[in-house]
Amino acid sequence: MKQVISTISLLLIVFSGLAQNNTSYWQQHVDYTMEIDMDVESFQYEGKQTAIYTNNSPDVLNRVFYHLHFNAFQPGSDMDIRSRTIGDPDSRVGDRISKLSPSEIGYIKPTLLTQDGKALKYEVVGTVLEVELNIPIQPGHSTAFYMEWDAQVPLQIRRSGRNNRDGVALSMTQWYPKIAEYDFQGWHADPYISREFHGVWGDFDVKITIDADYTIGGTGYLQNAEEVGHGYGPEGLKPMKPKKGKYTWHFKAPKVHDFTWAADDEYIHDKLEGPNGVMLHFLYKNDPEIIENWKKIQPKTAELMEFFDENVGPYPYKQYSVIHGGDGGMEYGMCTLISGGQRYRGLLGTTSHELAHSWFQFVLATNESKHEWMDEGFTSYISSRAMAKVNNNEPKVNKWSGSYRGYAFIAKSGAEQPMSTHADRYASNRGYGIAAYSKGAVFMAQLGYVIGQDNLDKTLKQYYKDWSFKHPTPNDFIRVAEKVSGFELDWYLTDWTQTTNTIDYAVRNVQQDEEGSYVFLERIGLMPMPIDLFVEYEDGYKEFFHIPLQMARAEKPRETDISWTVMPDWSWANPEYKLMIGGDRKISKVSIDPTGLMADINKENNVFSTN
Repeated sequence: MKQVISTISLLLIVFSGLAQNNTSYWQQHVDYTMEIDMDVESFQYEGKQTAIYTNNSPDVLNRVFYHLHFNAFQPGSDMDIRSRTIGDPDSRVGDRISKLSPSEIGYIKPTLLTQDGKALKYEVVGTVLEVELNIPIQPGHSTAFYMEWDAQVPLQIRRSGRNNRDGVALSMTQWYPKIAEYDFQGWHADPYISREFHGVWGDFDVKITIDADYTIGGTGYLQNAEEVGHGYGPEGLKPMKPKKGKYTWHFKAPKVHDFTWAADDEYIHDKLEGPNGVMLHFLYKNDPEIIENWKKIQPKTAELMEFFDENVGPYPYKQYSVIHGGDGGMEYGMCTLISGGQRYRGLLGTTSHELAHSWFQFVLATNESKHEWMDEGFTSYISSRAMAKVNNNEPKVNKWSGSYRGYAFIAKSGAEQPMSTHADRYASNRGYGIAAYSKGAVFMAQLGYVIGQDNLDKTLKQYYKDWSFKHPTPNDFIRVAEKVSGFELDWYLTDWTQTTNTIDYAVRNVQQDEEGSYVFLERIGLMPMPIDLFVEYEDGYKEFFHIPLQMARAEKPRETDISWTVMPDWSWANPEYKLMIGGDRKISKVSIDPTGLMADINKENNVFSTN
């Protein structure tokens, strides 16, 4: 009996060790070779795809999943139903999907699927293709999937589609059967309900055959520029005569997790060399109302890229395209699709935001379904800084005041959901938007308040350096911030992203006697924060008192020329703090965080005047 118990104990120790060490980093890999033939009259196309999938996980895979995003644009789809039942539908979608005719819907219909030459069983379930494998993919092994499919490009409604409101013929985003990501949390085969995307890195080799009058822009490097011309080949060189009225455009894109393209027969194509030899392409409709603005943003785009290179890290590709298409602005690999252009400021601002996504959505590439705020929020944070720089508005302290107002609104509304909510599970589009964009941007700006701007700047660069091409999680980011700053920050990540706890600190009273002055502070909200207290005296003297948060185990470096005194820590459990200031100066005013970078939801109790 003792021997049996000893054996069981040994097995438990072994399996416990495995369980504690099963999170070593790995990620999957897939290389795509695709050929498509587009009919620009019917907006239908035939596709052929070979996908070499490598299982770098420690798990045996018995099945795989493909995304078939175009299937969302059909009456009765999950995207259609969600849009018609949510309280605040996206005005671009509304009930439009439900009204699509058979010739206007989108679809991807696999007609053949094999694994290493042998036919596979599969089932189309909405926007997901469920595939049972003939031979499981062992850890460290690769397999070859071959697929043929028929497809129809939907009428442009959301991101993808044909004939958008600006008249762009084809916005080809999420247009091909795309293998879902599998990571330490398992498969991410989310149905497409209008939110963002997640994908597997690999190399793409794509040939697109289309009417000779059409110009294409998008992901990857064009391999046959001299053949197709359209502004890509050497100037003055006419393209070769097309065969049967069509050209085949051949693109290669190394180390990307998506492939996007757009095409139109009226595109103007401009080029400009950006920083570090990156070629910037601009493709836009020949519309007199927008041409001037599309040309004005070109040198500014180069400035924006230079800013992101310097403040986040080097852009790793040699081309980027700003393309007229889609239904607003949306980021993709090596490119963005942007509609409109009648307003210069709007076009530039959208370009700044979408370009910044190249660092966060495309190179770092967090799972946007689970951590959408890491992409949208970080992008909003850095693009606001970039816009301030290129527009010479740098002196403004809080460049994210709009994000702070958006967050305060939702925090006080009673309808806020934690940022850890899955992107599809927000009760409202407004709730999702504020969490992802506004509260996500405040997460970054406010972190600068906590650890100091210099530490935040170093954190962002180190994060990009350490986690490029690795799908980081929130914990990965906060651990970088801890190592750079010396702060303990689990409390910050937990309260801000996993709860709806709010920040509310107050100056309750100021008392003065012959020994000095006493400032009485109170914590009202549940979320803890360090406090920067700004004191102004009747004789004009000013000084800061910094009260560190005990659980942060560190104090922010001095960032001002004004007198800066570090006080004893404030523990979270104690709702009150008494600060004593010696001397005979008379206080006129006391303010908590005059920069406004702490997202206190009640600013009215942050200031106390003695007069």
